[in-house]
Amino acid sequence: MDWVILFKAFLLGIVEGLTEFLPVSSTGHLILVGDLLDFNDDKAKVFTVAIQLGAILAVCWEYRERLMNVIKGLGTKSANRFVFNLFVAFLPAAVLGLLFIQTIKYYLFHPLPVAIALIVGGLLILWAERREHVIEVESVDDMDWKHALKVGCAQCLALIPGTSRSGATIIGGLFFGLSRKAAAEFSFFLAIPVMFAATFYDVYRSQEFLYVDDLGMFVVGSVAAFVSALFAIRGLIRYISHHDFTLFAWYRIGFGLIVLLTAYTGLIDWSMD
Repeated sequence: MDWVILFKAFLLGIVEGLTEFLPVSSTGHLILVGDLLDFNDDKAKVFTVAIQLGAILAVCWEYRERLMNVIKGLGTKSANRFVFNLFVAFLPAAVLGLLFIQTIKYYLFHPLPVAIALIVGGLLILWAERREHVIEVESVDDMDWKHALKVGCAQCLALIPGTSRSGATIIGGLFFGLSRKAAAEFSFFLAIPVMFAATFYDVYRSQEFLYVDDLGMFVVGSVAAFVSALFAIRGLIRYISHHDFTLFAWYRIGFGLIVLLTAYTGLIDWSMD
């Protein structure tokens, strides 16, 4: 295995893990960093999807006690409501993704559309944080199916690369009356069915690009994503207990502007393929 490829896989794994659950767009960062590393061919695109499994497993591990309690409690009112809320929130993006994901990938999975989405998403976060935040739901256990459906509809925006799945669900949750902690935790839980489904679907459709010789690359990337995602999840929960999401908004806007500026001045030849 080429050590350069392994190093690129390691870097992209870290990027995936650190950004998957923050409202900054992991897909957008992977597209941009992959382009800078010249790691953006068809095999690389399968890789960036596959290593999401590492980040998903980080959520499963971090919330393993809660998830086991839900599994053991199936049949009880609270466990059934939790599972049903995830199912309701999962449906909108699943349906739209099946219908439009190939078109979206063809037209929007490129650095410049990602940069624009980062900026627009940052402005929406600033707007969400500056409006009056009326809390109706303090914890995930207090949610009903209507809150879940609204968050699920907000998640559909994340089909646009650069928008951020976690950003769409968290900020959508704030708009619909969830506390910051409830919005963040529901976003983590919702990631499990959404990312498992999206990962296996994409890998299945692209299996012609999978080779045994590339196993090391996938292992390195997935492990790096798992470890870095654990830090990101724990860090985000600690951060939002004392702060809002404004910092992430300015980061998104600044990063997006840098990409547009470097493209305009020719400092970086961002791929448009």
